[in-house]
Amino acid sequence: MGEESTNLSDKAAVPRVVIVDDHRLFRSGVRGELGDAVNVIGEAGDVDSAVHVIGETLPDLVLLDVHLPGGGGVEVLRRVLARHPQIRFLALSVSDAAEDVIGVVRGGARGYVTKTISGRELADAIVRVADGDAVFSPRLAGFVLDAFSATDAPPVDPELDRLTQREREVLRHIARGYAYKEVAKELFISVKTVETHVSSVLRKLQLSNRHELSRWATARRLV
Repeated sequence: MGEESTNLSDKAAVPRVVIVDDHRLFRSGVRGELGDAVNVIGEAGDVDSAVHVIGETLPDLVLLDVHLPGGGGVEVLRRVLARHPQIRFLALSVSDAAEDVIGVVRGGARGYVTKTISGRELADAIVRVADGDAVFSPRLAGFVLDAFSATDAPPVDPELDRLTQREREVLRHIARGYAYKEVAKELFISVKTVETHVSSVLRKLQLSNRHELSRWATARRLV
């Protein structure tokens, strides 16, 4: 009886987590890697379903991908934290771009790690962030310090803020010289979707072609 009570107590102490990522197989893999280290109580693959699941389950922590259909991780942060400020967020992404890291931290995430992290390291990061610590992959911590430590840190670029997280990702690849097919392969989306994102970016930034787009991105050190 005493041993059973201890097990129940240990289970209750494990962080309750919702995993938000637009790849179902990746979510399943994360569940397997984490094992019993956390209690996964929900999953979601886009912004709207994430906001719904988080609101229904009220987890201790949300493991959040940066690039999601419906507006990206920043949109999830905005909508959830407005109603549930007690929930902690840890970003988990393939992207190590400075604007992605700074964007979600400004949005309220308490940490950011890349998908190269091991299962054991991820479980440790989840526990620490759920307890109130801030956790970043070593290389990414410098971005955060640079952005927030200086009193004369530049404001958020209003033009860049017009773009969704996915549009920014497409922008970076196009500015680096990737063909549409290559961008589609890198981001696991269709060529048609890439074309749609590029058209949207050009319209929002009032640019005429991909050459102007490349110059715009280079001037802002996005590539």
